Amino acid sequence: MTRTDTATGLVLDAIPTAMKSLNPARLWRNPVMMVVWAGAAVTTLAAAMRPGWFAIGVAGWLWATVVFGALSEAVAEGRGKARAASMRRNRIDLVARRIVGQGEETISAADLRQGDLVRVAAGETIPADGEIVEGAATVDESAITGESAPVIRESGGDRSSVTGGTRVLSDSFVMRITAKPGESYVDRMIALVEGATRQKTPNEVALSILLSGLTLVFLVVVLTLGPLAQGSVGDVPSVVTLVALLVCLIPTTISALLPAIGISGMERLMKRNVLATSGRAVEAAGDVSVLLLDKTGTITLGDRHATRFVPAPGVAAERLAAAAYSSSLADETPEGRSIVTLASRKLKENVPEAGLHETFVPFTATTRMSGIDSNNGVEVVALRKGAATAVTSWVEAAGGAVAVTVDVDVADASAQGATALLVAERVGDRIPEALGVIVLEDIVKEGLPERFALLRKVGIETVMVTGDNPLTAAAIAAKAGITDVMAEATPEDKLARIRAEQARGRLVAMTGDGTNDAPALAQADVGLAMNTGTSAAKEAGNMVDLDSDPTKLIDVVDIGKQLLVTRGALTTFSVANDVAKYFAILPALFATSLPSLGALNVMRLATPASAILSAVIFNALVIVALIPLALKGAKFRPESADRLLRRNLLTYGLGGLAVPFVGIALIDLAVRHIPGLGG
Repeated sequence: MTRTDTATGLVLDAIPTAMKSLNPARLWRNPVMMVVWAGAAVTTLAAAMRPGWFAIGVAGWLWATVVFGALSEAVAEGRGKARAASMRRNRIDLVARRIVGQGEETISAADLRQGDLVRVAAGETIPADGEIVEGAATVDESAITGESAPVIRESGGDRSSVTGGTRVLSDSFVMRITAKPGESYVDRMIALVEGATRQKTPNEVALSILLSGLTLVFLVVVLTLGPLAQGSVGDVPSVVTLVALLVCLIPTTISALLPAIGISGMERLMKRNVLATSGRAVEAAGDVSVLLLDKTGTITLGDRHATRFVPAPGVAAERLAAAAYSSSLADETPEGRSIVTLASRKLKENVPEAGLHETFVPFTATTRMSGIDSNNGVEVVALRKGAATAVTSWVEAAGGAVAVTVDVDVADASAQGATALLVAERVGDRIPEALGVIVLEDIVKEGLPERFALLRKVGIETVMVTGDNPLTAAAIAAKAGITDVMAEATPEDKLARIRAEQARGRLVAMTGDGTNDAPALAQADVGLAMNTGTSAAKEAGNMVDLDSDPTKLIDVVDIGKQLLVTRGALTTFSVANDVAKYFAILPALFATSLPSLGALNVMRLATPASAILSAVIFNALVIVALIPLALKGAKFRPESADRLLRRNLLTYGLGGLAVPFVGIALIDLAVRHIPGLGG
């Protein structure tokens, strides 16, 4: 374990960076801390002109406040830099085999340009981000995603995208480079986790403006109260006490912690392998009102599995199972393999043997069914399995008919959100017979209904988007606990729905991976593109999930909520802190001119000097104490806005009032023993 892997190591590594904050050129972006810097400079000058323990102490702790304020941001950036350093250590000087005419040339990966064609074979590292245009291969993406299982990438479709730095395990392919040098996803990830490209989010900018405005108001107030503070601490220049009052009045705590909160939100996303191209997207995730989630692979597992056989009237269950087994034996799809598994379990020792001269009939989009033709030595036996309408047409075309009860079984399966496959048999020249129904079910992912229920508690509407018919879509939605469904949805439908929601003033998030999802991803406030998706989808979205897990969108919303809750909690604590500090510093500051204010000295602080210095010391130390909370984030509990506000006020409001009373009183017990400060 290196030093940067520990909390103590991170702090120690961040101290040199924080010390650089003493340079005012680094503070201009934070007006509140710039005021603290100016106050520290003024009190230092006053202490040099008229030395004393009080003036020196105030000046020293004001400089400490500036450094501690920068320490929170430095620690947050330090965590990102440690992660980035680890990424860089995993990167090597890559070479690429660029295709030139009919031949190839070996060049450095750094010399590749957008549009270049590169050949990559088994055992080689993919030199840059791109899309496969020819071939297919298994790829190890563990260096990027942390997932050890290899994945298949192939030309065409929505799984053609590959990421630079990943390794090809088998086969080979030709890829087209899509990223400019230094702008790959890994490069952008490194820049983001280091904080180098982080911009303030709109809410952060608005809060910074509010804090700056409050600082200006308090500056005017302090200058107005200046004459009343004369002689409050012996012969100490009143400028020292006025600066101490100003620093304790202005919101230094939240101003110091704001950058760390934002950086940590991005870093928490990175821990979940989500690359956000802007801080605005992270913050928008916290305000999302509508989630558009694809059904297959997001809400459901994606692969349909055979769960039961429903025989037609007069057909034995074993006969239907045997027919389903034989017709699916050559079917290598997940559905086909699940039918074979279920039939084998039903038949046990009575699994049918292969017939003579078997011919597999593959599934096609035109016939919408598959099956097998075999010769039993006497006549040809044709088995067909597929969509109920297609198999029914096959039966009726040869003069047969499907029992009404079978149609009812098909409708019942669809009503339950399942897919019904009809199995039929024709022996020789006889009339075909429908044997029954195979029920395939796409299972809702475990735990999702509970998560959707929690999202509803915080006012987030979930919408399931699917190409299924309305009946099937409604059944799946009911199992998942989703009330709104877009069935038989087209890309145009998704885009129209997002625009309609935004027109109502709501923020929308969605996931996608295909080129046809790009318009909707670009329109959504939070567009989470899958890393396995096309380059068009990844460029259109403002987040990329390196794990290609569509359900990650729910985690993104949780992180966005946590970011907003953390900012609100620390703002509440900071304001409450300032209120408590008034009880320490105001009675002391105006003890001479307004003796009646002595009744507010509820902490029974020793002297005006010790009270003021204790408040200044506490003001600095509380920043350090809150850094872990800013980095980790306040706990987010899915609940209504009213309950969230009440809990915030009770926990951080009352806590912010109580902690200073205890903290300042304890500091005063030590400070009062300094010569010239005790009673």
